[in-house]
Amino acid sequence: MVKLLIGKKGTGKTKKLIALANEAVAVSTGNVVVIEKGSKLTYDVTHKARLIDTEQYTIYGYDMLYGFISGICAGNYDVTDILVDSTFKIAPEAIAGLESFTKKLQDLSETTSTNITLLISADSADIPDSINAVCEQV
Repeated sequence: MVKLLIGKKGTGKTKKLIALANEAVAVSTGNVVVIEKGSKLTYDVTHKARLIDTEQYTIYGYDMLYGFISGICAGNYDVTDILVDSTFKIAPEAIAGLESFTKKLQDLSETTSTNITLLISADSADIPDSINAVCEQV
């Protein structure tokens, strides 16, 4: 399942993402991965989750991010949750490319039985209904 954590800047999305990651680690029987741009969550997310900084791997754009997430799922069959912080900073196409990205992630999520959560810095009214039909909002 793909979930979207939507809100404008300064509404507490990152704190909620941290809480979701820590909760996922507590109940997961596998691995939890948190993808971020920069290494700002190091001290907030439990050490039991795998933190990955996209800047170390020069991930830029939805296609590269999708390939990266696919590779994580392919490399570790026991990944139960993937949480992505600052999605629009990693993929500056923003809302323009979000629909096709979330559809591909939904297919990947079903195939690999992985829960994927994306942090989206936007007003929920700006998100197209077609995306809301595919994804759950947190």
